[in-house]
Amino acid sequence: MWKFILKRLALSVMILFCVTFIIYLIMRCLPSSFVETQAMTLSQAPGAKPYAEWLDQLSEMYGMNQNVFAGYFGWLKDFCAGRFGDSWVYNVPVIEKFHETVWLSFIMGAISFFFEIIIAVPLGVIAATKQYSKTDYAISTLALIGISLPSFFFATLLKLFFAVKHQWFEISGLVSRDYLLMTPSQQFWDKAMHLVLPIVTLTIVSIGSLMRYVRTNMLEVLNADYIRTARAKGLSERKVIYHHAFRNTMIPLVTIIGGSLPGLFAGALITEQLFSIPGIGFASYQAMIKGDIPFSMFYLTFMAILTLLGNLISDILYAVVDPRVRIA
Repeated sequence: MWKFILKRLALSVMILFCVTFIIYLIMRCLPSSFVETQAMTLSQAPGAKPYAEWLDQLSEMYGMNQNVFAGYFGWLKDFCAGRFGDSWVYNVPVIEKFHETVWLSFIMGAISFFFEIIIAVPLGVIAATKQYSKTDYAISTLALIGISLPSFFFATLLKLFFAVKHQWFEISGLVSRDYLLMTPSQQFWDKAMHLVLPIVTLTIVSIGSLMRYVRTNMLEVLNADYIRTARAKGLSERKVIYHHAFRNTMIPLVTIIGGSLPGLFAGALITEQLFSIPGIGFASYQAMIKGDIPFSMFYLTFMAILTLLGNLISDILYAVVDPRVRIA
């Protein structure tokens, strides 16, 4: 096992090197350039230097006058040394802005993932055990709606019904206008009420695919020979389904659980934009469209590391939950 882990870690380092170079190359090729925008703004001030002089000065200041390879290895050297730089857009250290926004997105992602699991897994099992029944058709229809429904469309419907028509929730933002006048407990519930609609949006648009996945795997297990043998021995249907079949259905779900690690920290870019939630998705989007290379590189590299780590965790958990898997 340890030999396998070390081998995968070495391979992950090589993949991470290639991924970060591609990300840096894309960031340098973006049509939006923070340096050019700043040079244009500064050159329009009364008595300011011309645009070309400002552009040369800012390019040298931010290292944009170097070629892609020199710029990338300079960034890589600083990143490995823990020097992540300052965000060009937010004018604060990158790690400070990241820490400020990522935990809000993590809370939203963790809550929505929790509800996704407790809703999708039982419904998928029920649909499989009642195949071709009205219940199965109803659950399959619900799953298809969840898969097909765009998040921006569903979020708009939620805002129209619950925020505009009935005014049960705020239409956007994280806090109310009188937030500073509230007690600590009132502030907590104020933020919680603002997060209800975004979390509902994330949950509904995610449960469909997981529900179908559980149903498909459960049907495959229920048709296996050992399930027919268990029924032939006279075991109750409940024990056959939840003791034998369900335990084997959970094995493929380990891959999904491991792969969900990056999603908990990635932020929901579209949902956060629609509800004006100041999470990491919202912050990274603003940084990318304005050409903020330090913040965008840190965020995307962090996500790449989590993705590689999630895949490694999935492989290890798969070997743990399935005794048939042996790693040479």
